[in-house]
Amino acid sequence: MIQRGIGVTIGGLITLVLLVIMVPDSPTWSDYIAPLVIGNVAAFFWPVVIAFWLGRRAKERRDNQIEDEVQRQLEKERKG
Repeated sequence: MIQRGIGVTIGGLITLVLLVIMVPDSPTWSDYIAPLVIGNVAAFFWPVVIAFWLGRRAKERRDNQIEDEVQRQLEKERKG
C-alpha cells in the first residue's frame, strides 16, 4: 500500500512537471488540478481493476476445467 502511494505521488509529480513543460502558455494552477486528480485516482485503482479481471478469468478457466473433468468422468462411466 505504501509503495502504491509513493508511486501515485511520483506519477502525479511527473505529470505536473510534464504539464508545466509542455503547455505553451502558462495556465493557472487550478487548471492542473483536474488532470492530476484524475491521473492519481486512476493510478491508485488500476491494480484493483486488473486483479478483479484476472481473478474472473482464472475462475472461468477453473470452472471450464471442472466441467471438462465431469464430462470426461461421465463418458468413462457410460462406457465402463
